Amino acid sequence: MTTMTKAEGAPAPTGPDGFLSVRDLQVTFSTEDGPVKAVDGLSFDLHRGKTLGIVGESGSGKSVTNLTILGLHDPLFTTVDGEILLDGKELITATEKEMEKLRGNRAAMIFQDPLTALSPFYTVGRQIAEPYMKHRGVSKKAAWERAVEMLAKVGIPNPKERARDYPHQFSGGMRQRAMIAMALVCDPDLLIADEPTTALDVTVQAQILDLLKDLQQEFGSAIVFITHDLGVIADMADDIMVMYAGRAVERGTVDEVLRSPQHPYTWGLLNSMPRLDSDLSTPLSPIPGAPPSLLTPPPGCRFHPRCTFRERVGGTRCVTERPLLAPDRASACHLTAEQKRTIFVEEIRPRLG
Repeated sequence: MTTMTKAEGAPAPTGPDGFLSVRDLQVTFSTEDGPVKAVDGLSFDLHRGKTLGIVGESGSGKSVTNLTILGLHDPLFTTVDGEILLDGKELITATEKEMEKLRGNRAAMIFQDPLTALSPFYTVGRQIAEPYMKHRGVSKKAAWERAVEMLAKVGIPNPKERARDYPHQFSGGMRQRAMIAMALVCDPDLLIADEPTTALDVTVQAQILDLLKDLQQEFGSAIVFITHDLGVIADMADDIMVMYAGRAVERGTVDEVLRSPQHPYTWGLLNSMPRLDSDLSTPLSPIPGAPPSLLTPPPGCRFHPRCTFRERVGGTRCVTERPLLAPDRASACHLTAEQKRTIFVEEIRPRLG
């Protein structure tokens, strides 16, 4: 059974709360091998009309965080602690009936794979119309007209005809557009996009990103954009939060994090990205090792087994002491601010070009 309590040690906000405020979120799964702490002490704010990009490797806790916000975790094997406020309403302690009224209405999600998220048994138009009927209480005819309107808004040609098609009759890019139409049909205040461009080719990716930005301007939605692609996040987000092994390790505006990153993990992500203007003979620099098992996460800084700069901290702090992430622009690393600046300027930035 899900345990849902408020953490006593949640960090206090610094300044006005966002439309979405998460405080000391902790999500633990019960498994046969033991408890898995998928999210460990996560805090952030998101304001209306803004986009927060969450980046990190697979297993870093990005998707779990956002599934928990919408109450989509398995209630039988999940313990959730902390605080999640959406426009001042606590979501962790909300009932399932309250969450059903919220999902698809004030908050919606675009899933990574629309082919599995869309039902193969119903037409695309019916699937878009259904949440509109449920949350707005309109007739089938009005809901169908709204579905056709939304398909047109997301750029589906001949929307009246295509609304009667089934998901398998749509291309990958069109299915993703249909998922966006379904998510936005009730004009949600919060939109969570879980790697919505991962399976798409580059030109379709750009079209989907432009579409999301245009629709955000029209509806004023707050967007949480989950991805492992820093190139996508550079074009989409206002702020960035970098996650590793269930924890946030760095956050700031998109310019701050991408132009002057402070955490060794962020340096590694940037180093591993290919560039068109780089020397073809220069190999990519992947992050050594692999992400840790969250059944037995390393003590102290969870990145220390893979960090090539831990020796510069001195002593055993990286192994024994968890680095804290301060509010606003910050990174959770034991390196001093001067060390971070020096390493980035002298060693990291020359590699990035």
